[in-house]
Amino acid sequence: MKRDKFAKVIGVLAVLVILGGVAGAAWHAKVRATEQPQEVEAEPGVESAAYTLAKGDYSNLTYDNIGVDRPVYDRYTLKQRLAKGLPTMLPALPHYTAEKVAYLTFDDGPDDVNTPAILDVLKAKGVHATFYVLGGMVEKNPAVLKRIFTEGHAIGNHSYDHDYERLYANKESFVEEMEQTDEAVFKVIGMRPFIIRAPGGTVGMFADDYYKHLNLLGYVEHDWNVLTEDATPEHPSAEQQIDYIDRRAAGHLKDNMALVLMHCNGGKEETVRALPGIIDNLKAKGYRFGVVTPITPQPW
Repeated sequence: MKRDKFAKVIGVLAVLVILGGVAGAAWHAKVRATEQPQEVEAEPGVESAAYTLAKGDYSNLTYDNIGVDRPVYDRYTLKQRLAKGLPTMLPALPHYTAEKVAYLTFDDGPDDVNTPAILDVLKAKGVHATFYVLGGMVEKNPAVLKRIFTEGHAIGNHSYDHDYERLYANKESFVEEMEQTDEAVFKVIGMRPFIIRAPGGTVGMFADDYYKHLNLLGYVEHDWNVLTEDATPEHPSAEQQIDYIDRRAAGHLKDNMALVLMHCNGGKEETVRALPGIIDNLKAKGYRFGVVTPITPQPW
């Protein structure tokens, strides 16, 4: 009997040892799994020293990492951010006011005549500018948009087709057009802009709820504080446009900034002619040239 009891005890102990070994092995495997680095899904987009490409969590969008010389883009569209549960509202960023900066901006392109001519002037002068593009024009002239991008200029969103009635029906309609143009730009360069410009400017166009809505979605709107009048019925000559810039950029402007409105679509041949003189005039006034980014001051 004693021998049988002893054998049973030995058997129980053996089972416990086996179970303990299995549990221990499982515990060690779990520990090793937690100690090993977890695979992180690679974010899309091509990094480059020519621009700042926002990370999914916006952690690289800091004042020290954004300047006036490089455009800032998003590697995701707004729809992609919402689908992935990523943040949409940009972090709070101070504005850059440390020196006199002129931001040359061109609306309503890209066309296939005046936009390339403007790009030629900018290249010859060694100056970068900002192009607020229409989605419909991007679809017609993708190669010109690609050239704007590859030559280091900033790309901004200027709605799909400038249709005020549809665009300003409400804030949702406005954002819908922004997204439509985002998608058109994204198809060409693989990223989307944060910066936008409301056709006609925000004054008299935006209701109060537009600003909050756009801020929550990460869009940064800029109007202008200097213009050449090249979209007015008077169609000023190149000499008149240079004179407008000379007078409007004289003296001290808010936040050391000249945010210059021009256009690059059909019928703007005088703007092309005026551009070298405009650049020379602003340089003579002590301005350097930059591209619009989320840290560019607001002109109002």
